[in-house]
Amino acid sequence: MTDTNWAPDLTQFPGPKYLALSRALRDAIRAGDLPANSQLPTVRDLAWRLHLTPGTVARAYQLATQEGLLAATVGRGTFVAAQSPRLGPTQALYTERVTGGTTGLVDLRPPQVPEVGQAEAFRAALLEMAGTTGQGWLDYTSQMGEASLRAEIVTWMGDRILGPIGPEDVALTHGGQNAISLIFDCCLRGERPVVLIEELAYPGFRYAARAARAEVVPVEIDEHGIVPGALEAACRRHGAQVLCLTTEAQNPSTGRMPVKRRQEIAEIARRYDLQILEDDCYSVAESDIPSLRALAPERVWLVGSVSKTISAALRFGYVICPAGMGEAGRLTAQHGFFALSRPVADLMLHLFRSGEAQRIKVEVQAEFATRLQTLVNRLGAYDLGWQPGVPFVWLRLPIGWRASAFVRAAEARGVLVRSADEYALVHGRAPNAIRLAIAGNLPRDAFEAAVQTLSDLLGRPPSDLSV
Repeated sequence: MTDTNWAPDLTQFPGPKYLALSRALRDAIRAGDLPANSQLPTVRDLAWRLHLTPGTVARAYQLATQEGLLAATVGRGTFVAAQSPRLGPTQALYTERVTGGTTGLVDLRPPQVPEVGQAEAFRAALLEMAGTTGQGWLDYTSQMGEASLRAEIVTWMGDRILGPIGPEDVALTHGGQNAISLIFDCCLRGERPVVLIEELAYPGFRYAARAARAEVVPVEIDEHGIVPGALEAACRRHGAQVLCLTTEAQNPSTGRMPVKRRQEIAEIARRYDLQILEDDCYSVAESDIPSLRALAPERVWLVGSVSKTISAALRFGYVICPAGMGEAGRLTAQHGFFALSRPVADLMLHLFRSGEAQRIKVEVQAEFATRLQTLVNRLGAYDLGWQPGVPFVWLRLPIGWRASAFVRAAEARGVLVRSADEYALVHGRAPNAIRLAIAGNLPRDAFEAAVQTLSDLLGRPPSDLSV
């Protein structure tokens, strides 16, 4: 079925033309005016008919495709998707991890903390907690009950230059991803708000933004992070509300933003009243330069968690809110999930107060450092980006390899890695690179063997790149 004569009236939709067209598409599909498998006009055809630029129409088609409303086929055109779009997310945040076992695969995609006595520390804490359960374990948890734990977070973050902070600035969350969603709930307003991210960025930023019905716009980066001129242009063009970035250890490139660049970003954010989400979940072991939270305390929300230092299973994270916004952050958390579950909150409080959290962190970082050295020693002959204390490296592939081909070849040899494509938007730029994470849960010899497998593979690029 074709409907290449479709031409909606956009005057009924306020706002930018590309959003008006995407809304018109959504309404027409849901109303049945554009049935499944209907072919839409070409970009140039519809642009001419509606007196728009081809770029405006292409952008609207792209948004509708990302929502699952349209399907584009090279050489055939753009069609209404055969099935109604599924509610909620359509892409997994992470592929299920597999390491060893019957699969024989080694997973170097997400970093995995080593066992340095966490199990015994958790067991001892839980046994002690078992003797203190009472009425408080039957009621709904509350933000008021987390004051002591928030104070421990202030101490925990003492190796960061954050500016003046106190327990009143902290909101506790169920991990770093939950913290991102909480910040979007606090900051995003309007029917289709805009979130800016680095052109290569942690995929969880865009998943959370889309769940909040926000448009995601990538901003150019260089070896120092977000390019100030590109950020300012994006602010002028899109009227964005939130910028997401990682200053200490850019994910996936491992770059660290220098102080001068941080100051430039802070000034641009002030000029355009832009809120900043500063992700500290991946970070160097200690930082000797001010965070964005220290440079612009009135607008920076700093996200952290213990997933990369103690255990990812605990699902414990936190937000250092902008000055004066701690209450807003906690109210948003209260409306979303009341407060942390009592077992997690009590367990984390015990780990902090006993000193076990700090001990585990130091030993995890030491093991990561040893394995990072293995990666650097084995792959150092190649174009490798890395930082001390950061549990992943960024490998720009040598001539003869494409990232997609290397990922497939590595998997065929039993090692899973991430392509740069996974960190870019659908139509974004992705360099010919991969990210390798440290699998702390593997025996050292198994980890070293996996790295050697990759080293051998890098030295033997295929003669046929279709591999």
